[in-house]
Amino acid sequence: MDWFQIFFLALVQGFTEFLPISSSAHLILVPQFFDWDDQGLAFDVALHVGTLLAVLYYFKDDIWQILKDMLENVKLKKEVGQSTLGWGVIIGTIPVGLAGISFNDFISEALRSPLVIASTTLIFGLVLLLADRVAGVKNEKSITLFLALLIGVAQAIALIPGTSRSGITMSAAMLLGFSRVAAARFSFLLSIPVIILAGGLKTLELIASQVAVNWLELLGAVVFSGLSAYVCIFFFLKLISKSSMLPFVVYRLGLGVVLFYLYM
Repeated sequence: MDWFQIFFLALVQGFTEFLPISSSAHLILVPQFFDWDDQGLAFDVALHVGTLLAVLYYFKDDIWQILKDMLENVKLKKEVGQSTLGWGVIIGTIPVGLAGISFNDFISEALRSPLVIASTTLIFGLVLLLADRVAGVKNEKSITLFLALLIGVAQAIALIPGTSRSGITMSAAMLLGFSRVAAARFSFLLSIPVIILAGGLKTLELIASQVAVNWLELLGAVVFSGLSAYVCIFFFLKLISKSSMLPFVVYRLGLGVVLFYLYM
């Protein structure tokens, strides 16, 4: 891989992981568009590490407080501060973990085509539009374990390329009465265990494959994807605090139409 390819793919991962436009779809489509070879498992792991570090750093104060409240919750056996939010993140991760174990091979082999991506891009773009129109005023601290489970079930659907993990979890949260910012913040917190699980799975696959790795390229992938992901989170939260999700809906619908035109 040359450094332009490393930089470009890292930027794609960093921005699309947290925007409601599907990172998996873009990481499938971009190499096809440029006729690049598959970037390989090691590079995918590095991209996940970069985005994980970005979201951990951005929410470090929130995460630390949530963990302390969860420990106090266990100790005192009653709700403490943001303990329910922390348990909600764990509960919301269970459906995607079970779905990933059950359907990962099928999804990898049968659902990575441009037409599948075109369909899910359009369908869930419209879902995002509907959710954006009915977004409520609840903040992420209003989460309950049941609501977290519902959002988690929606997240499991995002295993299908083109759906967008962040897009469908934000949509589900807004449909359940949360504000745009609260939906995004919960979606980002919910991404932490998912990225860890996905990165861990790819790491196991990488160890089993015993392929040689270029550590300098991987370091570049971590740095570029991490920096771009941090910038993305920062500006995205500022954007939706003042406006709607409409720009991302328009992008998804446009991309879906272009993909159908190119691959039908």
